[in-house]
Amino acid sequence: MRFLMLMIPNVSDAEWGPTPEMIAAMTRYNRELSEAGVLLSLEGLHPATDGARVSFAGGTPSVTDGPFAETNEVIGGYWMIQLGSREEAIDWARRCPAAEGDVIEIRQVQEMAEFPPEVQAAAAEALGQP
Repeated sequence: MRFLMLMIPNVSDAEWGPTPEMIAAMTRYNRELSEAGVLLSLEGLHPATDGARVSFAGGTPSVTDGPFAETNEVIGGYWMIQLGSREEAIDWARRCPAAEGDVIEIRQVQEMAEFPPEVQAAAAEALGQP
């Protein structure tokens, strides 16, 4: 099973700035994930002030540049990990050297095999597969 762990830091975009100590601790944690063979990918994200959102209302895409005033939580980065269970993902999240008030949200990735056969068939047809 694949899981996405989303880092939600307890700071605003304007306040965020990692210290050398934070980077060193997170690098050790990331190496531990890698050496355990569970890490598929990871990335830190630029602040939402540099981002954009595309929303769809009435079938028309609308672009909003960051920052996003209505958002009080931002995503600072993510890890994609592969494990045998949700409990294992929670255990790895607990080991993270997160700062006071940070949150890691864990979400299991949907696999095509989990969808009903008719959904799998529609996806295969859209990809031009038999």
